[in-house]
Amino acid sequence: MARGGINKALVHKARQALLARGDNPSIDAVRVEMGNTGSKTTIHRYLKELEGHDSPAPSLNEELAELVAVLAERLQGQAQERIDEAEQHANQQCQAMRAELAGVQQQLEQWQTRFDLQKEVLSKETQALEQTRDALQQAKTENTRLNQANQDLQSRLEDRDRHLESLEEKHRHARDALEHYRNSVKEQRDQDQQRYEGQLQQLQMELRQSRQTLALHQESITLLNRDNERLLAEQRGTARELHACQTQLDKTTKQAEKAGAEQHKAINRSAQLEVRLQTAQQQSAALKHSLSEATQQNRMLELLLSRKEAALETLQAQIAEHDSPTPQERL
Repeated sequence: MARGGINKALVHKARQALLARGDNPSIDAVRVEMGNTGSKTTIHRYLKELEGHDSPAPSLNEELAELVAVLAERLQGQAQERIDEAEQHANQQCQAMRAELAGVQQQLEQWQTRFDLQKEVLSKETQALEQTRDALQQAKTENTRLNQANQDLQSRLEDRDRHLESLEEKHRHARDALEHYRNSVKEQRDQDQQRYEGQLQQLQMELRQSRQTLALHQESITLLNRDNERLLAEQRGTARELHACQTQLDKTTKQAEKAGAEQHKAINRSAQLEVRLQTAQQQSAALKHSLSEATQQNRMLELLLSRKEAALETLQAQIAEHDSPTPQERL
């Protein structure tokens, strides 16, 4: 079976174990800690990434890309190992058949030599045909058997050739299937990466809109607080003016009792002051009503702001939950 590849999580675990023991987390030490597995180049790259940012956890896209890369590497290793085993088996069969063919050819040459010798003997003993008839018959029988054996060997060679062609065809099919699988894995990985990037951009846009809405509401609350302070200041000024008018009215009444000659004049002035007093009272009532409405609007804005803050916290929690890796992804 193909050996599983290493990932960033395994390198991080080995590095933390070395640091906990007080050892230097070098490339060789980390590789020994992981059981002498993984290439030094890959371990060096992961160690640089871990030294550059130890505190923040890897993002979902990085872990997903890393997991897909590890799975692809393992699948490729397993497929390549099976292909190598098939090639090795085919080469062994081919070598065995070639050795068998060489033995058959050698045997055929030996039989051919024997046939030539017998033929020479037959030609020399042509004159003694009667005496050598039995030997000739045996030679013909042997020749027939050798021809049959030759045909059988030729048939076996053809069967071996067809078997080799079948193995080569299977090898081509395996190569094509592996290439198709690599392309499908690459397309799936690209689609997943595009989908996650789109979801992340949408969440970031919603977060920016929520922050802008919160800023607008905070600005509105600030303006309402300023209007409230201004109305309170105007109310205090009106109250002071009302108190001054009341004091002036008291003084006028006393002067009216003392000065009868100025009574008519004082009455007119008192009437004017009463009109101003009524106007001031009306303004005070209007200011109180405006203050009440501003207070009620301020409460509504505070309630709306609290709801927006709760929605923003919920959205931030969802983003943090979306970005945080699951236990399965950490593996």
